[in-house]
Amino acid sequence: MIPYWRLSGYYFFYFAFIGAFSPYFSLYLQSVGRSAGQIAVLMSLMSVMRMLAPTMWGWLADRVGVRTPVVRLSAALSVAGFGGFLVSDAYGAQFVSMAFLAFFWSAALPLVETLTFSHLAGRAGSYGNIRVWGSVGFIVAVLGLGYLLDDLPIRAVLWIALATLGGILLCALTIPEAQRPPTHEEHVPLRTVLRRPEVRALLAACFFMSAAHGALYVFYSVHLVEHGYSKSVVGWMWTLGVVAEILVFMGMPRLVKAYSLRGILVFSFAVAVLRFVLIGWGAESLAVLLFAQILHGATFGSYHAAAVAVVNDWFGVRHQAQGQAFYGSISFGAGGMIGGLISGYTWEWIGPAWTYTAGSVFALAGLIVLVAGWRVRSSVA
Repeated sequence: MIPYWRLSGYYFFYFAFIGAFSPYFSLYLQSVGRSAGQIAVLMSLMSVMRMLAPTMWGWLADRVGVRTPVVRLSAALSVAGFGGFLVSDAYGAQFVSMAFLAFFWSAALPLVETLTFSHLAGRAGSYGNIRVWGSVGFIVAVLGLGYLLDDLPIRAVLWIALATLGGILLCALTIPEAQRPPTHEEHVPLRTVLRRPEVRALLAACFFMSAAHGALYVFYSVHLVEHGYSKSVVGWMWTLGVVAEILVFMGMPRLVKAYSLRGILVFSFAVAVLRFVLIGWGAESLAVLLFAQILHGATFGSYHAAAVAVVNDWFGVRHQAQGQAFYGSISFGAGGMIGGLISGYTWEWIGPAWTYTAGSVFALAGLIVLVAGWRVRSSVA
């Protein structure tokens, strides 16, 4: 039996936290006097820790053969870390709190991804039906908080985010461990998998895709507010992107039957090149912004679903947790950190439009690396 609702509940609260945190926490930091550079540094700590924690915990989980204890520990310590924001608004204290939160919060998702695929037992096409509840959680948080912040002080972000972390902890306590499927595959050392050119190309391309999203996740809400849009409109714009993402997740079983995973990824990268140019230069037009947000269905939805499926296949049963950890660390970790930090310094130097153009350049670099390094001869192409 697949623990559908327990896994779905975890994804719901995990991404509800992102929905409360990513769009609005930069506005909170701005309200307590942080500069654009300081905001970029603090927000990028989430990416820095995603470079370190998932790989370390993924290695441990693969060695000891259990994943749920790590997921539960990370949830409990994430709550403790975030509590520091309620104590002090000083930059140093916020830096320590963010680092502690990010280290433990980022440890869990790759392990939950491997748990989900283990429970699905080969029915990888059904992943989107579980993962979609994460998108629903994001919508509930980003849209609801957007309306609340039109009437409540921006500090309310802290309490809503803390509540979602509490939900993550409750769900983590209910997720059952999954039996690792028996395997008769020949043992292949992890370093041998990582030497394959298509594996390197995919991981490098994912780095560039996350770097391309750096300005979006750090400054998109600030970008809209500075162009005169209300916080409720900000919430609706984030919601639109995630609705597009949900539709793609729900349609992935049909997409993977009609198109190769490689083809889906190539299309996603090409769409990202267009999307960030539109956000940067078309912010005066609501219609342009609406269209750009719909494209999130490709630049995250189809991209992420295809990427985790490929990683799950290429790394095999023996290295699944480490494979997902490498994917998360290199893409959301290193790529997100570089994209976020660069956007923090270019935002005030060359302006938002050129900052988002740099995001398009990152996406183009990822597209070139993917096409050149992953040839169609691969078994999952």
